[in-house]
Amino acid sequence: MIKAILVDDEAYVRDKIRGKLIKYFSQDIEVVGEVESVDSAIKTIEEKKPDLLFLDIHLTDGTSFDLVSKIGNKNFDIIFVTAFDEHAVKAIKVGALDYILKPIDDAEFKEAVTKAIENSKKEKNLEKLIEISSEYFQGVQNKRIILKTLENVYVVYEDDILYCKSEGNYTTFYTLQSKKIVVSKPIKKVLELLSDDVFIRCHQSYIVNKKHVLSYSKQGVLVVDSEIRVPVSSRRKDYVIEKIFK
Repeated sequence: MIKAILVDDEAYVRDKIRGKLIKYFSQDIEVVGEVESVDSAIKTIEEKKPDLLFLDIHLTDGTSFDLVSKIGNKNFDIIFVTAFDEHAVKAIKVGALDYILKPIDDAEFKEAVTKAIENSKKEKNLEKLIEISSEYFQGVQNKRIILKTLENVYVVYEDDILYCKSEGNYTTFYTLQSKKIVVSKPIKKVLELLSDDVFIRCHQSYIVNKKHVLSYSKQGVLVVDSEIRVPVSSRRKDYVIEKIFK
């Protein structure tokens, strides 16, 4: 049985989560604690040693990122349960963590919890994922993102990404170190991870890091990092030129 703690400063939200767990996952998950603050959560986590946390971002005395940073042994999974906050949601995505938006949708809830149950026996990589998410949430300048492939989990600085090329539901990240990282995400989902003031979708299948663009040629391509040619679609040309060069 997976032990879960609900961390949210709104009692009715905790009631909703508990009710859905009883309804859909009574054979798999037991709620062993409910708290509303960072301090009370730390004490309860140390005492109960949960396998899964349901975390709101903003608590009465801080944030869930403050909470997790103060816990030594992070041998648990996390599902964030939060009202829509564009910055917070992007921070969660950058760290490749799971989340559910309030008001809680049953299908999203079941999907996230089922995934957590499936992951419960796997080795945890939470320390690094939380670190990356927290950095983004706090506004660190040189941002990092988590990229998961079938074999590995990569931590990549945004500044090291030259461009991305998408083919269907897969996207390849090309980096300064000549490393190619293929993730199972379509280009639309990749854009959600990257800083929109730096990365430009210049083509149906390409995203480029404008910091590495040297020039635009009349042949309709961007010259990136001296030798790389990245195509620009005709309908995006004016937008791309303005975003990069003006």
